Amino acid sequence: MAYDKFNILTTSAVPLPIENVDTDQIIPARFLKATERKGFGDNLFRDWRYNNDHSEKKDFVLNNPIYSGRILVGGKNFGSGSSREHAAWAVYDYGFRCVVSSFFADIFRNNCLNIGVLPVQVSPEFLEKIFRAIEADANALFEVNLPEQTITIAATGDQESFDINAYKKANMLNGFDDIDYLLNIKEQIREFAGDRPL
Repeated sequence: MAYDKFNILTTSAVPLPIENVDTDQIIPARFLKATERKGFGDNLFRDWRYNNDHSEKKDFVLNNPIYSGRILVGGKNFGSGSSREHAAWAVYDYGFRCVVSSFFADIFRNNCLNIGVLPVQVSPEFLEKIFRAIEADANALFEVNLPEQTITIAATGDQESFDINAYKKANMLNGFDDIDYLLNIKEQIREFAGDRPL
């Protein structure tokens, strides 16, 4: 499934300064029945967002109207636990295109990259700067530059580089998942296959 191309994202951010956020907290297991990538955003952090009567928990950050934006900033070890793809689907479906943390679980990181969510791993020191910037101004802007592989705090100019697999980077710049990538080079595949003996 193709997704929107990712190039340079300039937006405010939603802070979630909690460590060891696992995939069952991101999307509880009872919501994993669907196989399409749609509708999961409604249940992102479901048990943290809502009471048993489905009313909003006023103290949870996604229910706080002062915070908005397409970047979710989490604490260390974001996306640990089970390997469910639905956790990344929920993050994307809610509207986030980037998650920032000082450490990601590998499977969650790859699941994000497969669907167009950019996981930006920064140093603990830079993560703390980001949280402080949001605390000072809920509308603080951040620039995530995928071509240059940098994240910048607009108000201060503080910047840090991040790593990304070259193949996944190219796919995100083009809005491709793995199937889209193969379809994009189908003529080359045909030519290669034509040169091979049966």
